[in-house]
Amino acid sequence: MIIETRAVAPFFKNGFVLGCEETREAVLIDPGDEVDELLALIARDLWDIRHILLTHAHVDHVTGVAASKRALGVPVHLHRDDLFLYDNAVKQGAMFGLHVEPQPPIDAFYTPGQVIAFGTYEVRPHHTPGHCPGGVCLQVGRKGVAGRQLFVGDTLFAGSIGRTDLPGGDYDTLIHAIRTVLFAFGDEAEVYPGHGPKTTIGQERRTNPFLIEARRT
Repeated sequence: MIIETRAVAPFFKNGFVLGCEETREAVLIDPGDEVDELLALIARDLWDIRHILLTHAHVDHVTGVAASKRALGVPVHLHRDDLFLYDNAVKQGAMFGLHVEPQPPIDAFYTPGQVIAFGTYEVRPHHTPGHCPGGVCLQVGRKGVAGRQLFVGDTLFAGSIGRTDLPGGDYDTLIHAIRTVLFAFGDEAEVYPGHGPKTTIGQERRTNPFLIEARRT
């Protein structure tokens, strides 16, 4: 699988294009302020985007959805529990002094056990609330194989965890989601966070100070 990542100011939020090298089908994850760069590389590399997948609906993860929808015309997916955040993206932006255009309606809500295919790969969404009510981890791998690449939004970072002081956030819920959902993928699973560098489950399980402290309590 080919993974392209872009991030720009002010939030330096990671947006991703995941592409099947055999079929050129691809998915777009969390288009934000870096959307122009993502759309440029999609056009340059002739990716056939099949879906726009959102890990959650905080404003930095959705500011590029409208532009992506106009350019690509593909369905937008979100967890239903984050719809209240998505529908208030304009107000969220105003809190940061930013002008954010209204976003298009969500086309599909994630469902338990769902599989979203692109080329020879598939995405399986897993509910990971805590940073926000509708946060998800997107597990990606070859069809018929347990995916080991995790796109986790702002649930888990290299050396840190998502903040829980925003509407709908809850610290205990977040720690529970990390330990019961993400850790279950095994130490070798690769973690692609919404901000910062990639890491692994094993690295975070062993060294992340928030998770070590949670283990002691």
